Amino acid sequence: MKRIEAVNDFVIKFANVNGSGSASANELFVKAVMRMGVPVSPRNIFPSNIQGLPTWYEARVCEKGYAGRRGGVDMMVAMNPQTWDADVAEVDPGGYLFYDSTRPLPPSKFREDLHVIGMPLTEITNAVYSDPRQRQLFKNIIYVGALSVLLEMEGGVFEKLFAEQYKGKERLLDSNIRALQLGREFATEHLQPLGIKVRRCDNVGDRIFVDGNSAAALGCVYGGATVAAWYPITPSSSVPEAFQKYCDKYRVDSATGRNNFAIVQAEDELASIGMVVGAGWNGARAFTATSGPGISLMTEFIGLAYFAEIPVTIIDVQRGGPSTGMPTRTQQSDLLACAYASHGDTKHVLLLPEDPHECFTHSAAALDLADRLQTPVFVMTDLDIGMNQRLCKPFAWEEGRSYDRGKVMTAEELEAGKDFGRYKDVDGDGIPWRTLPGTHPTKGAYFTRGTTRDPYARYSERGPDYMYNMERLLRKFKTAADLVPQPIVRQASKKASLGVIYYGSTSPAMQEALDVLEQEGVHLDAMRLQAFPFPESVDRFIAEHDKVFVVEQNRDAQMRQMLVNELEIDPARLVKVLHYDGTPITARFITRAIRQHVEKTNAPAAGQPRRKELV
Repeated sequence: MKRIEAVNDFVIKFANVNGSGSASANELFVKAVMRMGVPVSPRNIFPSNIQGLPTWYEARVCEKGYAGRRGGVDMMVAMNPQTWDADVAEVDPGGYLFYDSTRPLPPSKFREDLHVIGMPLTEITNAVYSDPRQRQLFKNIIYVGALSVLLEMEGGVFEKLFAEQYKGKERLLDSNIRALQLGREFATEHLQPLGIKVRRCDNVGDRIFVDGNSAAALGCVYGGATVAAWYPITPSSSVPEAFQKYCDKYRVDSATGRNNFAIVQAEDELASIGMVVGAGWNGARAFTATSGPGISLMTEFIGLAYFAEIPVTIIDVQRGGPSTGMPTRTQQSDLLACAYASHGDTKHVLLLPEDPHECFTHSAAALDLADRLQTPVFVMTDLDIGMNQRLCKPFAWEEGRSYDRGKVMTAEELEAGKDFGRYKDVDGDGIPWRTLPGTHPTKGAYFTRGTTRDPYARYSERGPDYMYNMERLLRKFKTAADLVPQPIVRQASKKASLGVIYYGSTSPAMQEALDVLEQEGVHLDAMRLQAFPFPESVDRFIAEHDKVFVVEQNRDAQMRQMLVNELEIDPARLVKVLHYDGTPITARFITRAIRQHVEKTNAPAAGQPRRKELV
């Protein structure tokens, strides 16, 4: 029987029970791989309850550094009897199945095309530990120890990680190392190494291992945010929690001990966005973090901030919807809800980070853009980026970088008699000048309202005044297209008549898919969108290609709809590639979808030669 053989290039998946303590053991395994210099990309797939339901931890070990899901599993560590059949079915032929063999299973529970590794984990733990909780926790460490031998990993790497984690806690250190050694000793004596291995290399470099939510929070700190108001919702809650942690470290006055920040856990999403709007009006840099259901509740305040032109930053960590949907699964399904949030005619700026590094940079940029444009700005991350740790470039901040506060009129300018019309377009870019509360004792005051007004903020229901404001807001939106992060284009190695557009967390899998398709002779130019509104380069890219695939993770092709709507593109020229089962999109899914379309397009009609121009 064939077996999968690979060095530093495989997918291992752990099937556990939520609340069993397996998460820390699985993360230990991943960190040990990285300590050996091999890039690894883990994903935690967990239920929305607290304890008892199945949970999975999938780790992509890839020396080339591909961080997206590949698709398929080379080795399953099956620790949950409830999901046994589905877990066994997921392993690729020739792969490996590791399980607790304390209780014998009938042959019908196995597959003939898999290599089965049985280890009596429960028997070993019961013989060594008497405490039920220790038996549960240390069983996880024991199987990690066994895996380290099966994959020919360096045991010292694990021990060093334990020493760092339990520094000053010798009792915990000794007990964890003991459990690790139990697993290593059993595997050395009774099990054979696998065809998949981890070998030391130097491909991690200076990259850091961080999750997107923490990165976004740090970006808000560096971007100058001093106010955060939020209501807990999966998967965004760790953004304000991390912001609190960073503010406690970096935003406390060393002389007085006073906090230079305000963080409020509001009673609901409506209150949280209301606080952020109020803080933005008052001149503070403020943000909230939420997910789809929160966006739904916030829309009226978002419309107020848009029409009254108040800076607001909203970090939307997307999950599966609609309604409660899949709280602990990922999607890119809030694009339309955010881009056109609120009733009436609205258009909002969206930033689309691809990884934790861009969660950091885009969150900081969002605060600048919100001030510059005097409008809500959304950072559209998702659960896959937000709650999973990734290897990414180290964060950097230019020393002396100043915040872009936009058009804020000073007391001196008002005193000098400069004309101030709060909603007057004096520069032709659609962005008016504003004053901050208390700027001047008698000048520069205006009434902020959500109703129509003239350019001087005076109440008006005159049609021309309303149209002036609405058309000016469109000019401002057009100005934003040149200010937001611009698309990134990757040219095929040969002239290509096909293109592909993608964005956000689809990027890692897309990069791998492009390489695979290129090797197969399918040449595509690729454009990664970083923001909405779309700059002119997006329209040109589509015009230069016969067909353009739009790859996204939602059912309704929301980005494709926006491209058609905003650029007036013929829908037939944009080919949908949609993945929306709640798991992150895979390189295999993308390559299969594009390959099938190309083969169908190139299939010759009866009596006609095969077309070749698309490949």
